[in-house]
Amino acid sequence: MRVSGPTPICGTISGIRGCMRIHHHYHLSKNLGNFLVWLLGGCFSFTGKMQDHGSLPSVLDVHVNIAGRSSVQGKVKSRKARWSVRPSDMSNKTFNPIRAIVDNMKVKPNPNKTMIALSIGDPTVFGNLPTDPEVTQAMKDALDSGKFNGYVPSIGYLSSREEVASYYHCPEAPLEAKDVILTSGCSQAIELCLAVLANPGQNILVPRPGFSLYRTLAESMGIEVKLYNLLPEKNWEIDLKQLESLIDEKTVCLIVNNPSNPCGSVFSRRHLQKILAVAARQCVPILADEIYGDMVFSDSKFEPLATLSSNVPILSCGGLAKRWLVPGWRMGWILIHDRRDIFGSEIRDGLTKLSQRILGPCTLVQGALKSILCRTPREFYHNTLSFLKSNADLCYGALAAIPGLRPIRPSGAMYLMVGIEMEHFPEFENDVEFTEQLVAEQSVHCLPATCFEYPNFFRVVITVPEVMMLEACSRIQEFCEQHYHCAEGSQEECDK
Repeated sequence: MRVSGPTPICGTISGIRGCMRIHHHYHLSKNLGNFLVWLLGGCFSFTGKMQDHGSLPSVLDVHVNIAGRSSVQGKVKSRKARWSVRPSDMSNKTFNPIRAIVDNMKVKPNPNKTMIALSIGDPTVFGNLPTDPEVTQAMKDALDSGKFNGYVPSIGYLSSREEVASYYHCPEAPLEAKDVILTSGCSQAIELCLAVLANPGQNILVPRPGFSLYRTLAESMGIEVKLYNLLPEKNWEIDLKQLESLIDEKTVCLIVNNPSNPCGSVFSRRHLQKILAVAARQCVPILADEIYGDMVFSDSKFEPLATLSSNVPILSCGGLAKRWLVPGWRMGWILIHDRRDIFGSEIRDGLTKLSQRILGPCTLVQGALKSILCRTPREFYHNTLSFLKSNADLCYGALAAIPGLRPIRPSGAMYLMVGIEMEHFPEFENDVEFTEQLVAEQSVHCLPATCFEYPNFFRVVITVPEVMMLEACSRIQEFCEQHYHCAEGSQEECDK
């Protein structure tokens, strides 16, 4: 029907009040008219220009009369175009305490002394710890083969996952390829585990002192972090009573880092069994950060957590970075230990879905995995550990002789922690100021343990060449001698 001039369409549908006036000339179908009346339930005046093909006008003058009240006539338009680009909530919530502290240091090193960085957890920095030739040859062979240049499943080549499963399989903790997910470094493995286990508003249990990335990842995802204490007087064992007191109905994951960064500690079998007992009693799954697994000194033994329990579901994270001394190759993995099928298919499927966000780790390294795992000689591992233990003993002995410092002897990994008796260094308010001034005067950079949520300690990396370690310890001794003051009532100690 053609409408000329204002033509009323009155309430022809039961229960609908109002009428609608259509201005200008265009054809309005009865169904569309009834729909508009039903949708808005009022009286309208539309002014619009019909397109040639008979569709509704792109801009309408709308006058609405609802229950006797008339609105002001105006044009319905799209939003005003303007630039308004803001960072996401996730980016705003992402915070790395190490970067925040180190980047805000205002001091400059002493220009008369060569800088010695004992702060970087990268074993390749000084060139004294190269990977084994078999490892680099495996990469060259993978590249030359031309077989590993394309996309692969996001969780990794099946053949590569089979190799990792075979390498870590044992009767106490059996593994198959389906239990392995390859990741872009151990850091991504940890991220995927947190993302699959926790929702915003839930909480995870994290060691203090502990690797700062746990908090960085969790808080960026809206996950609450609860800190459980490690005890320096017990070689950094967990305060199990305090740990268990933190668990509530929103706790979804316990992170256990063994061997430890930053402590260099290695848990005994007995202590690991006690940790598992807490997890079993409270029904909390474990994320086992075992990137330093097997990097333990001769007087200690590494026990993979999954070998000690068949009833606690465990996601074990590891990779090539530390043991094979190639952190830049970014090859990590998640080992799923779930013999009671508590995770079921949902957690496995969730990890697969999450891995699809970046389509998997480097294919060349995947292609080299079989040779890396099978052909690296035992002598390589032995030599690396012998060097680290020698440096650890050297550093511990030198720092333990310095008044005001309390180093904790490490048992593995690449670090040791040193306590600062702040009462003997009153000009410094905390460990951050202490380490800043150490840089300014002696050009020795150690990380303040505030980076690891543990003030009044600092962390030393023990991967530097021996001559550099000796020089660094000598400078730390000189620094402490210059700033040491007897605490009140301790003159007898000062006279020694």
